[in-house]
Parts: sequence; C-alpha cells; structure tokens
Amino acid sequence: MKKRLVALFAIMFSSILVLSGCKGSGSQETITAVGSSAAQPLVELAGEEFTKSNPNQYVNVQGGGTGTGLSQIQQGAVNIGNSDLYAEQKKDIDASKLVDHRIAAVGMVPVVNKDVKVKSLTIKQLRQIFSGQVKNWKQVGGQDLPITIINRADGSGTRASFESDVMNGTPFVRSQEQDSSGMVRQIVYNTDGAISYLAMPYLNNTVKTIAVNNVEPTIENIENNTWKIWSYEHLYTNGKPTGMTKDFLDFIMTKHVQQNVVKKMNYVPINEMKYEKDYKGNVTPVSKGVK
Repeated sequence: MKKRLVALFAIMFSSILVLSGCKGSGSQETITAVGSSAAQPLVELAGEEFTKSNPNQYVNVQGGGTGTGLSQIQQGAVNIGNSDLYAEQKKDIDASKLVDHRIAAVGMVPVVNKDVKVKSLTIKQLRQIFSGQVKNWKQVGGQDLPITIINRADGSGTRASFESDVMNGTPFVRSQEQDSSGMVRQIVYNTDGAISYLAMPYLNNTVKTIAVNNVEPTIENIENNTWKIWSYEHLYTNGKPTGMTKDFLDFIMTKHVQQNVVKKMNYVPINEMKYEKDYKGNVTPVSKGVK
C-alpha cells in the first residue's frame, strides 16, 4: 500500500511539472506561428531546421491566412503572426504595437490550366480577366474557351498582394474563392480554362505559369523588380521578441537558412533584394549599404 501511494504521488508530481511548462532537462519548449499560407512552407521548414539544432524547442506553424496571423498576434494569442502584407495595410490592426521582421520576398504568379494556349499577358489583360471584362481566352490570343476564375478568399495576403499590384482599384468579379493555395492549384489543374495566381513556392508542373509583359517569374526578376507582382514575407511579433522567439527569428536570418531554405524554396532572400516596397506600394532602389 505504501509503495502504491509513493508511486501515485510520483506520477502526480510529474504531471504537475508537464502542465506547468517546466523547462527541466528533456522538456519541450514551443512557440506558435500562425497566418499567411504563402509563408507557411518557409516557416515550417525553417522550424524543422531550428529543431534539429535545438532538439527540445519546437515551432508550431499553422495557416489561416494573413488576416488571421495579424489578428492573432495583435491579441497576443500567438508568438509570431505570418503576413504577406504590412500590418499598416490591414484594417483594424494597430501596426504601432507590432514589430515587423521581413525575412524574404515572394513573387505572386498567374497560373492557368495546362491546356490554355496563352503564354503571356499584360497587367491590363490580367485586370480585365479578373474583373470580368474579358471572359473568353480568344479575346487575349488563346483558343475559343470560356475563362473560369479561381480567386483566393478575402483575408488572404496573396490575394491582397495580387490585388494591389494588378487590379489597381478595379474590383474582382464574383467568382469561386478558396482559402488554400494547394486547393487553388488542384482546381486549376482539374478545370478547363481556369486561371488563378499562386505564390512561387506553390508552383509545380500540374499548372502552367503565365509570363507578364513577356517577363518570366524568376528569383532574379523579382530581385530587380522586373517582375512587378511581389510582396514581403513578414513575421510580426507583439513587441520586441525575446527568448525562443528571438532565437528563431535570428536563426531564419542566418546565411545558412537564407541560402539553403529561403532561396531553394523559391523565395527571395531579403538581403538580395535590390528594390524595396513600402506599405503604400511605392517601389524604390535599396540604398547602398542598407539591407
């Protein structure tokens, strides 16, 4: 009986240590990053690399979109809010209370079903398509085939970036909307005449990319601002980061991660950008010596 009581107290004590988040030997420390689906693959892989070097520290990464990321970090519900937008661009977000950590740039790329016989469109033509003015591919040099628009859902940073750089104030036509980049890609693949847009890391050979003004979406063209449809990947913290959150953000900015994770996943390392874009959309050359 006495041995049973001792064992029972030992189990209870161990449970209390776990529930209280004790950081003793062998315990796990976790931070949570939530938001942009465009940033999600990058933050996930960076988190895995971080855990390899810090086995008892884990980065829990979730999607939900830029709006969710900014809302959650503003409320202090998570450690990091992932965003494709500046906090200043999002209504109901007090950017003055958040700290911006720009870790990469990313291109947003028009994609179509592989049977669409169009290789390049102008910004004006893209605007006409997504606003509903152009409804058939024959109107922009393709075959006689109705255009099916697949849009991202309101609240998506990818959508907001595309809207800012392409639509220029012209509203989207009502169309099917999807929360997930992966689902957008799948629907475009399965739908005759479909068009949408994806962040570059989501591109694969199931869909066809469209050049814009005969410019291809490449890392170099984004660096030089020759490819005009791009945004930053922002990781926001509520105030100055500390502890594991700071360690993780510092880790992402190391040369190893920027070259072996960021660049290899088709994001642009932030220090290689030759142009910068402010929250109003103004693009200027990066000042010499300023990263």
